[in-house]
Formats: sequence, C-alpha cells, structure tokens
Amino acid sequence: MGRVVANGLTIGYDEHGEGPPLVMLHGATSAAREDWAAQVPLLAHSFHVILPDARGHATTPWDVASESAGWSSERLVDDLAAFLDALDLGVVHLAGFSMGAHTALGFAARAPGRIASLVLAGISLEPEPRGSVARRLMDPERIDRTDPVWAARLAARHDPFQGKDAWRRLLPAIAAEISRARTVTPREIHAVSAPALVVVGDRDPFVPVDHALAVARLLRRGSLFVVPGAPHEAMVRRPALVNEALRGFYRDALSG
Repeated sequence: MGRVVANGLTIGYDEHGEGPPLVMLHGATSAAREDWAAQVPLLAHSFHVILPDARGHATTPWDVASESAGWSSERLVDDLAAFLDALDLGVVHLAGFSMGAHTALGFAARAPGRIASLVLAGISLEPEPRGSVARRLMDPERIDRTDPVWAARLAARHDPFQGKDAWRRLLPAIAAEISRARTVTPREIHAVSAPALVVVGDRDPFVPVDHALAVARLLRRGSLFVVPGAPHEAMVRRPALVNEALRGFYRDALSG
C-alpha cells in the first residue's frame, strides 16, 4: 500500500500492473480495492491501476467532525486533483463508482485535457431517488438495528485508520450532501471529449436507467452499458459482464 500527502490528507492507495495510469475511485462507505476487486486482475494487464481511498474511508484518515468545512463533493474533486499532482500524473484514464463517479466527472469537467478515458458506474445527475435511498441506507441506527453484519464490515474496513465509530459520523454527512451538492452542468460535461462509458445496473435503486442514459448523452463520446439483473454495485454483482464491457471499451480507447 502506498501513501502520499495531498490536500492536507495522507491518502492511502493500492497499485497494480504497468502501463498508462488508470485511477479507479470507490463508492461511499467502501474502498477502491473492494469495489473494483473483480476488475483489477483484468485491467492490470494493460494499465498501471491506482486505487486511492477517499477522505474518511479505509486507509485515508479524516473525521467529518474534525473540520468546520465538513463533507462536500467539491472537496473530493480537490482531493483527486491534489492526489494526481502528488504522484506527478498528468493525463490519466479515470474510472469511478457512485460517489467516485461523481468525483471523476467533476474532475473531468474541471480539467478535461487530463482525461484519456472516463468510466462512470452508478451515476445520476438527479438528487432523487439516490438522496432518499442514501438517507435510509446510511442511517447508522438503522444499520445497527437491522444489518449488524454490514455494521461489522464497516467497522473492520474503517476503524483501523479512522478510529472507532468514525463511520457513524461520516455516513449521515455523505447522505445529506447528495441533496445539496453542486451538479456538473451540461456545458461542463460536454467539454469532456475523451471516450466515456456509463455503466448502470437495470435494478439500481439509486440510479434509474434513464438517468444514466442522460449522462451518457451529455458526454461528447459517451456510451451506455446496462447490466442486466444488476443492482447499484453492478461491477461487484455481475463482474463477468462488466469486465467484458470494459475490455471492449479500453481496447478501443487505447487503440485510438
């Protein structure tokens, strides 16, 4: 595991393979090494795969209660920009899931010239239904009461670096941000000229397929892959289908 200081954080990250850099971002409550575990062995044959943890997640220590600025999606974009600069990465292939997809799109809109390709999984520009679903699922009291297995996984994932119960403060802050976060504008999205793939499960409770399609249509070179029978975590639940889509997408992206 690597560690680098960027934007006032000590960001933990994993890396695999050799080749052009591919930075892969995880969803809320998770870690990149877990969200993209089924894709890394495939992609590491062609890329230098880099998997950073977002602030307050897994190996990147930060407590939402430690700063008055609190949690915001804009800070995640700032973190990513600083992380890439700290590793001296110029143009990168960028992939993100859910929260990480919003970070990836925000960075791509801010610095389109630094994007060689873009993969966005589980993304919508609309605050609903993802806001309502997130507030329900990211309620620590509900998790303790109805899903102790997930509570134990969250503690095992985050407590060693974040401190005991830090995730209980982080999750409600993330859920609240969804409703008030600044949305990337259509004009900003259209400025991204790199090839882009939007991935969505057809049973995603956060992101209806038509919401994902709307993102793909705004991207100048965007395409949509709908994963049949998949929930929000399509690349985890249907890895073979997602890997095949990524194989074709990156073959075309690397060839021209």
